[in-house]
Amino acid sequence: MTYLINLMRIVPVDNGKRLGLWMSKTGDQHLRSLQDGRAVYVNGKKVSDVTTNSAYRNAARSIAGLYDFQSHPENLELMTYETPEGGKRVNRSWQLPRSLEDLIARRKALTAWAELHQGFMGRSPDHVASTIAAMHMAQDLYAQYPGGKAGNIRDYYKYARDNDLYLSYVIIDPQGDRSKGTSASGNADLAVSICDEDSEGITVRGAKMLGTGAILSNEVLVTTLRPLSKGEEKYAFTAAVPVNAPGVKLMSRRSYEEASSSTFDYPLASRLDENDALLYFDDTKIPWDRVFVHRDVDLQLAQWHVAPTHSYQNYQATIRLMVKLRFLVGLARKITEAIGTINFAPVREVLGELTSEVSTIEACVYGMEAAGSYYGEYFMPNRDILYGAQVNSQRLYSRVITTIRELAGGGVLMLPSNISDFDNPEIAHVISRTQYSASGDPVERVKLFKLAWDALGSEFASRHVQYEMFYSGPRAVTTGMAYRNFNWDQATGMVDRLMQSYPSPKLAGAAGVLRTNAAE
Repeated sequence: MTYLINLMRIVPVDNGKRLGLWMSKTGDQHLRSLQDGRAVYVNGKKVSDVTTNSAYRNAARSIAGLYDFQSHPENLELMTYETPEGGKRVNRSWQLPRSLEDLIARRKALTAWAELHQGFMGRSPDHVASTIAAMHMAQDLYAQYPGGKAGNIRDYYKYARDNDLYLSYVIIDPQGDRSKGTSASGNADLAVSICDEDSEGITVRGAKMLGTGAILSNEVLVTTLRPLSKGEEKYAFTAAVPVNAPGVKLMSRRSYEEASSSTFDYPLASRLDENDALLYFDDTKIPWDRVFVHRDVDLQLAQWHVAPTHSYQNYQATIRLMVKLRFLVGLARKITEAIGTINFAPVREVLGELTSEVSTIEACVYGMEAAGSYYGEYFMPNRDILYGAQVNSQRLYSRVITTIRELAGGGVLMLPSNISDFDNPEIAHVISRTQYSASGDPVERVKLFKLAWDALGSEFASRHVQYEMFYSGPRAVTTGMAYRNFNWDQATGMVDRLMQSYPSPKLAGAAGVLRTNAAE
C-alpha cells in the first residue's frame, strides 16, 4: 500500500490491542493535543483553533498523517520501537542507537516519514526529537558543569518520548543590531533572557526565532546555539516550554496555505506549509524540572558541539534533504518528458548532473553511518562527513532549483490562472488545445506544471530556497564547523610523511646567509 499525505485521513486499526502493546500515537491524538488554547496570531487576530483555522488546518492534518502512518499495522515495525521501560510503541526518532544496525533502522523510519511530505517539512517531529535524544545521550556532560541539570534532561527525554511529542525549537535571537553583542544597547531587551527566578523556577522575557513548525507542535525547546560571553549568563539557559504556556505568544508569518487558491493550483503550499513564527515570552514561568541549563555560558555551547546534539539533529536534516532532492530530480525528468526534450543530449547531460547531486548527498548519509563512532555507549554518525554535506547542501539546493527552472522554461508560466478555468466552457476548449503535452493529456500537463511552479517559483518555493540556505546557520558557521571537525592530523600527516620519504638538499653557505640576515 502506498501512502501520501493528503486531506483524507488514514484510520488505523486497533493495532495496540492486537499486538499486545500500547498503541503508538495517532493523528487524531495529535490534532486534539493542539486544541489547547495556544496564543497564535496571524492577520491581526488571535487564532482560536489551529486545527480548523484556514492558515494552518491542512498542514496540521499533514502532520497528523505522519502519526497515522506510523500507527498502521504494516508500518509499525518500520516506524516505531518498543520503549525499554513500558513496552509502548513510539517513533524511532526517539531511539538511542547502540549499533550501526540501530542507526540504519532509525534512518529508514526517518526516510519513510520524509517521503510522505517529499522533504518539504523541514522541522517535522523527528528533527527536535533527535535534538532531545542527543542531549539525553550526553547527560554526563551536563553533570560536569555547575549550570547543568542532567536529571532533568533524562526525565524530560522519557516524558517526551513516551508521549511521542511533536517538539519544535527556537535557538536564534532576532536579528536586531548584529554589529553589537547580545547584551548591548537595544539588543539587550530583544533576546529572551531570565528576568526572575524563585524556588519554583525561572521567569523569562524576550523573543526568539525561527519557530519553524512551532504553531503545530506540542512544546518548544528554548535555547541558544551561538556562543555567549561571560556576563551574558541571563541568556544562557535551555528549557522546554509547552506551546500553550502562559505568556507565550506566537506571531506567525503570512500563511502560504491560506493564500493557496486550491490544492490543484498549489499542491505543496496548500498542505505542507509548516509555517514559521517569532516567539515572544511575556514573563513566562518555567518550572525547574523543565530547565536543562541554568546561567552557564560554557555548557550552553558545549551541549551543542561537545555533545553530538548539533550533528545528530542535522543527520536527520540531511536524510530529509536527500528525500527532497530525489523528489525534485523526479520532477525534472517528468517536466522534460512532458515537453518532449527528454531525449535531447544536452538535457540528458543536465539530468545526469542533477542525479549526481542527489547521489552525493545520499552517499554522505550512508558514509556518515558507515564511518560512525561511539559516543559512550551510543553509535553516532560521522561529524566530518555531516558538516561536509551541510556546506555543500547550502549552495546545492538553489543550484538544483535554478537548473530545473531552466529545464522547464516558460511551461511553468503558460498555465490557466485557476482550477476554475476548467469549468468555463468558453475557455476549456482553449486549455485542451494549448496545453498539449508529449506525455499526457492537457489536464495532467497543467497538473504537473502547477506542481512544478509550487516547488520551484511560488512564494512557498522561494521560502524553501531561503530555508535550505540558512536552516543550519550562516555559511560562516557551517564552514567553521566543517573546518573544526575535519581530521586535519590525518591530512597534514600524509603531507609530512611524504616529505620525510625523500632527502632535502643542504643550502650552500647557509650559515653565512643566516649570519648576514641576523645582522641586518
